[in-house]
Amino acid sequence: MPPDPHGQNMTDVNTTGELHPLPGPGGMPRHVAIIMDGNGRWARRRGLPRIAGHRQGVERVRDLVKACGDHGIRHLTLFAFSSENWRRPEQEVRLLMDLFLTALDREARKLHENNVRFRVIGDIERFGPKIVARIRQAQHLTENNTALTLTIAANYGGRWDIAQAAAELARRALAGEIQPEDITAESFEPFLSLHGSPEPDLFIRTGGEQRISNFLLWQLAYTELYFTPALWPDFDHVQFELALRSFAGRERRFGMTGEQIDTAKHA
Repeated sequence: MPPDPHGQNMTDVNTTGELHPLPGPGGMPRHVAIIMDGNGRWARRRGLPRIAGHRQGVERVRDLVKACGDHGIRHLTLFAFSSENWRRPEQEVRLLMDLFLTALDREARKLHENNVRFRVIGDIERFGPKIVARIRQAQHLTENNTALTLTIAANYGGRWDIAQAAAELARRALAGEIQPEDITAESFEPFLSLHGSPEPDLFIRTGGEQRISNFLLWQLAYTELYFTPALWPDFDHVQFELALRSFAGRERRFGMTGEQIDTAKHA
């Protein structure tokens, strides 16, 4: 049987649709970041309104949170609504806001019961006081949980993130709290939205597009990228494990040579 487009031999999938264990030099990622693309196309192919695809996408998020817990993955970051998504039709944006509010009300307690920490990154004030209040309630409820950190990027853009961090450093420099020559990549990072989580090890984009679309531009510098044609509502546990297998088979060098990596492994 020929290999799949991502280098995975499909004989690794058994007759029940399950995958065998995931050996490999890359191991298991600590942090997975995902652009959940394809909800609208999934609905359109079924003759359904676009919001039906988004609703099914929420169900898939629930499944993925469980899968991350099963694999011991400690951080999951999902791109739910970009700063560019406000350009979509007004009715779709309104329905998405309603869905976001419903999901917050329905899922926050479940996340807490499963020891999942919930947080949102992005310029959330634009969502309005009702949604902002629900976000803050959910974050407060789950802030001490330790099994998994689920981060939702909402009204988020990577350029916005870098710009707001630079603006804060500029304010501090003007106030004399920091000297411009002391600004380094290490001192810059704490002002980014994702501070407190490790940089993603694995980035996944569903839906067939092969770009990162202004998502975590700073943090994805050394992240392994995985693109799949599967639409987000179809991205089930088997699809997720195929992505994990791809990651496990990669050698992450971080600028070093393969020989240096081998030496470090056997030191």
